[in-house]
This record gives sequence, structure tokens and C-alpha cells, in this order.
Amino acid sequence: MMTGVACHYAHNQNGSECNRDCNSYVRVAPLLGHIIGCRSRVSKISVDIMISIRAATEHDAAAISHVHVQSWRTTYAGIVPEEYLATLNEAERVLLWREWLTRDIPVYVADLDGEIVGFISGGAIREPVQTYDAELFAIYLLEQAQGHGIGTALLRELAGSLLSKGFTSMIVWVLEKNPSKHFYVKSTAQLVTSKDIQIGGVILSEVAYGWPNLEAIRSPQ
Repeated sequence: MMTGVACHYAHNQNGSECNRDCNSYVRVAPLLGHIIGCRSRVSKISVDIMISIRAATEHDAAAISHVHVQSWRTTYAGIVPEEYLATLNEAERVLLWREWLTRDIPVYVADLDGEIVGFISGGAIREPVQTYDAELFAIYLLEQAQGHGIGTALLRELAGSLLSKGFTSMIVWVLEKNPSKHFYVKSTAQLVTSKDIQIGGVILSEVAYGWPNLEAIRSPQ
């Protein structure tokens, strides 16, 4: 999970903002030039690459599964038993994600030139925690895509979607030993509670971070 430059909407050559139904974008580390903008209004950026943040479709299931498995293996190495991580199967996850993507649950992906490098999903809270009404189910990025503000962009996109559905607050559960938990703190989340879970036959501590006000995520830091 990463922090950094926030997601924004691409502007056309005249500087006016593209419509909300176009993809949103996040500016990442300077690399090669890249074409950005809405489909009918395109501008050239010579030093930065723009990652588009868009709603996922069933066609993204395989790419999301790849990010999911690879991120687990890099993020949880040394935390979750290696034997368990070795059993993770992308092909099996594809079937699960295809079914998940048919539900009325927000899923957004970070798309770089047609390659998905990260995703986020969230919706109604699954297990009551205080007065929180929404939950961030998952947010993962490929290791090489971390540290460029893409995680923040995905988080803000999800927050906007949940707000539009009437949700006002959100929690996320994260393994206590996961160093990425600091991403949530930097995103204004507060430590709420904890519990023990079992993964691969090992008991691990899981902590919940919460945003009492989803609007705080949308506001620039």
C-alpha cells in the first residue's frame, strides 16, 4: 500500500476538467511520455506517466487474480507461512473474481497501458464494528507499482463510490505485522480494534483501522 500524489481527473488542452464518467488518473514517477485524457480530448505529457483508475469488469478477473496472488507473496512473506503462500493459485482465483465482479460491489483497478498493476474493493461492512457502515475488503498493488501514490488514488476512488451509495464511514482489517498498515494511518485512519485469525495453521493478530468520516479520505492531505 502506498501514499503519495492523489488521484485527479485529467484535463484537456484548454485546462478544463473532463467529465466524471471518464476514467480518473494518478500521476506517477517520471518515466517515458504517455498520452492521457478523456477519449475525445487527449493531451500529451512528456515526463510523467498517468495511471488510469477505472471500474473493473469481468474481463479483468485474470489480471486482478495475478495482482492478488503476487501481492500476497511479496507483502506477506515472513508473516504468513511460506507453505501457504506457495499454494496460492491464480487460476483458481480467476473463477472467484469472475463471480465477485458480477456482484454490485465496487471494484476499481489501476491500469497502466492496459496492464493492471493494482486494485481495490469495498462495500457494506461484513462484521459489525462500532458504528462503521462500510469496509475496505482488499487493496493490493504489484511490488513495482508501490510508492507512487496509486494506493491513495484507489482509496479515494473507492471512498467516492461508497459516499455516492450513502455510506459515511469505513474500516479495514490488516495483519498487525504488515508494514503497509502505516499507509492507512497516513490516510487519516484510526486504530479501532483487533482480533486473532488463522492463516495456514498459524494464529495471527489482525487490527482494524477506521475512517469515521469517508469525506476525510477525499480531502487532499
